[in-house]
Amino acid sequence: MMKPIRYVTADEAVSAIRSGDRIHLSSVASTPMALIDALVRRAEAHEVEDLHFHHFHTEGPAPYSDPKYSGIFFEQGFFIGPNLRANVNSGYADWIPVHLAESQKLYRAGAIRLGAAMVQVSLPDENGMVSLGTSVDCSIAAIETARVKIAVVNPNVPFAYGDLVPLDAFDYLVKDDSPLITKDFVSPTPTEEIIGKNCAALVPDGACIQMGIGALPNALAAQLSDHRNLGIHTEMFADGILGLIKKGVVNGACKKIDTGKVVASFLLGSQDVYSFIDHNPDVLMKDIKYVNDPWVISRNPNMIAINSAVEVDLTGQICADSIGTRIFSGTGGQLDFVKGATMSEGGVSMTAFASRTAKGKPKIVPMLNPGAGVVTPRADAHWIVTEYGAVDLWGKSLQERAKLLIGIAHPDDREMLDRAAFERFGPHWHVVRI
Repeated sequence: MMKPIRYVTADEAVSAIRSGDRIHLSSVASTPMALIDALVRRAEAHEVEDLHFHHFHTEGPAPYSDPKYSGIFFEQGFFIGPNLRANVNSGYADWIPVHLAESQKLYRAGAIRLGAAMVQVSLPDENGMVSLGTSVDCSIAAIETARVKIAVVNPNVPFAYGDLVPLDAFDYLVKDDSPLITKDFVSPTPTEEIIGKNCAALVPDGACIQMGIGALPNALAAQLSDHRNLGIHTEMFADGILGLIKKGVVNGACKKIDTGKVVASFLLGSQDVYSFIDHNPDVLMKDIKYVNDPWVISRNPNMIAINSAVEVDLTGQICADSIGTRIFSGTGGQLDFVKGATMSEGGVSMTAFASRTAKGKPKIVPMLNPGAGVVTPRADAHWIVTEYGAVDLWGKSLQERAKLLIGIAHPDDREMLDRAAFERFGPHWHVVRI
């Protein structure tokens, strides 16, 4: 029997949080701002100190990383968004390097002992179950392990099928009807459209796809409109994928697991995306432990993983989390899906990016910038895609890789890269064949 439901104010709910607690936040579009604002009030009243925050990237204000709360709040996210980047790189906040598949394990294995889980959930169904909506991520693990479990029950959180939670699992319930954060569709540039075409050429009919959000994934989605029977198993998706679903291009018919279902763990997009997943039996929003497990990913044949990079060196080392020592984002789920796709029968892993940054700096480089993080090791690098073509590094030697990568670098960077390769590999460099 479900225990009686009693709602409290946000201030009452966060009164259970103690100094020194580690706090999980539901993330991305569903950051529980009502609870964060209540904690800020406690901080300004000098009632708490030394609170540590953990989550995937969040959208919106991030007072938990503000320097003025130094000693009271300390941010230690698993992935860094624009709202935290400056404070992480100035030392007022921090980042925990972790593959997203393993983020939940930090909680379940006790590496991070949570004092509180603060999440947003949907209205309950007739069985008293609620959905975490657009932000399942590692919140299931947080709810399982935290000392205090607090939920904001928000009618704007879609009821998404997949991993549900009983409402009576929570110690405190708070009502709020603030809209979820949305992200506008980003139109691709001409360069991104070409990259999208180069990626789409590697995607067979019947493939199962993972890709993220932004202009480049949107460009790829636009190039897949003539494909057939595609499936989706991805940590997140947005409006580009939604368009393919509505056109019937995505139907999941060829998936070996979760056949006919779109599977994801968190979302960020327009209200159309959030409305689409609401009470939609064709969408499963699940624990990141399942979605990003390479073995689970590999069970779908023709798994296509499409990720991006900050820079790639001539041996195929892929940096995707930092610009030199400056943290830009995080490890994310890139290697989870690289591994899963390459283990899949007929699977393909590709890393796609423009050959130069918006400021004209090369992204295919002789060596990674000092301090740059290697998110995908060179031994795991397969297809690299730019606007100048696509090359497969798998099974290629260092010198062969360099030749291939120079061929898809920006033309104005190729002489510099060739000179660097000659200096690295010696006089035999120019006779290497590919």
